[in-house]
Amino acid sequence: MRRTLLAFLLVGLPLTAAADRPSSFYSAKKVLDKTIYQGHQVTFYCGCDYAEAQNPNKPNKTRLTPDASTCGLEPRKNADRAGRIEWEHVVPAWEFGHQLQCWQEGGRRACRKDPRFKAMESDMMNLVPAVGELNGDRSNYRYGMVSGEPRAYGRCDFEVDFKQRVAEPPLQVRGDIARIYFYMSDTYGLKISRRQKQLFDVWNQQDPVDAWERERARRIAESIR
Repeated sequence: MRRTLLAFLLVGLPLTAAADRPSSFYSAKKVLDKTIYQGHQVTFYCGCDYAEAQNPNKPNKTRLTPDASTCGLEPRKNADRAGRIEWEHVVPAWEFGHQLQCWQEGGRRACRKDPRFKAMESDMMNLVPAVGELNGDRSNYRYGMVSGEPRAYGRCDFEVDFKQRVAEPPLQVRGDIARIYFYMSDTYGLKISRRQKQLFDVWNQQDPVDAWERERARRIAESIR
């Protein structure tokens, strides 16, 4: 049994063979919002409940908004972005895009014409709901450990070292991150550095698959059968 596909093997559904995947990042976000995360509207890093609410910047429109009172979230710098949910690529588009020739020919815009990039960009297993400010601060930084445990987002246990370009996620999602990276490597040939593999092996052991990770994989598999 291959460790890299652990989440999918637990539900016994071969995602790599499915034909009805979302065709774009935009359509993937819609499926995640309306189907996959229904009944489990909780952000990935901070564990904030979120719901659809009026957009303060656009009258008569709504946006997904985290409830800071459920997780002790505090904005670091950008209160507006901290007040909305964004669908974050655990493996950043910058990271998997840089491993493709299309990125050298025009970055993300050029890669949008590449079927392999489009498949990776819209793969729902690599997308999670995150507080917008954290998504922005994490940027395309690698995951790792940040010394000193500086807390910049209230009680949310997420640290970013902007100088070293490292983001440290909370313990309860480190295994999820590791398994997503292993999945992307196994499915698309994503190259992971030896140092990152060693870290993810540890995280995979420290944070085993939980009920929601298993259910999420099942829902994604069912949605694309």
